Amino acid sequence: MNLSFSNVLLRITDNVLNNATHVNRKDTILNIQNIVVGAFEVNCFIVTSARQHALIIDPGSDAVNIDQIISSKKLMVSGYLLTHGHMDHISGLSELHAKHPAPVYLHQADLEWAFTEDNAMPPFYPPPDKPTQMHTIDIEDGQVHSVDGLEFTIITTPGHTPGGVCYHFIGQKTLFSGDTLFAGSVGRTDINGGNSKILAESLTKLVSLPDDTIIYPGHGAKTTISVEKRNNYFLRGPS
Repeated sequence: MNLSFSNVLLRITDNVLNNATHVNRKDTILNIQNIVVGAFEVNCFIVTSARQHALIIDPGSDAVNIDQIISSKKLMVSGYLLTHGHMDHISGLSELHAKHPAPVYLHQADLEWAFTEDNAMPPFYPPPDKPTQMHTIDIEDGQVHSVDGLEFTIITTPGHTPGGVCYHFIGQKTLFSGDTLFAGSVGRTDINGGNSKILAESLTKLVSLPDDTIIYPGHGAKTTISVEKRNNYFLRGPS
């Protein structure tokens, strides 16, 4: 959820359904497919390597559409990477997990409430269903995970939610920022669990990343650290 967007419906004009990007740096090519899902138009990403194993980032809704891509490309799901627990980012998880079981990466601070009645926004989203037999990976800041040839580092970025994280594919200079950082804005802090001071501290971690790091946010268009350091008020502060 973005400070500069409508609280109810996001309009994304430059993020095309099923848009595929290929990031080729160092030894591993990341194939990144973006699917805009749900009433709040969340960016769900399918990240694959040459091995045809996939990481699904923020399956917020429209599980049938996501599954069609997984099945048509004969992908094997190796994990679900959740940037935070808000319903618009996780409501497609249970249905996908039932068909493609795999470990779920979600910070414990958000897992505590993500699948409860507190995490709903009627009439758009009921409380998300929790996958049966869900195996959750305990994630902490600085951890490096290697999953079927895809390696990423956890950057904890609370503020939008207590358990918000970013997934940093260092070798490809690629960051999936969830609702921590957007092109030109940052995540809301005026909702339960939000904290503007803590979010500001989290953003200092992202500012320190290399300027050419590509940012794939939870809503809206991709950007880079360099562009945001120049143009994003919340990173550069008042002039």
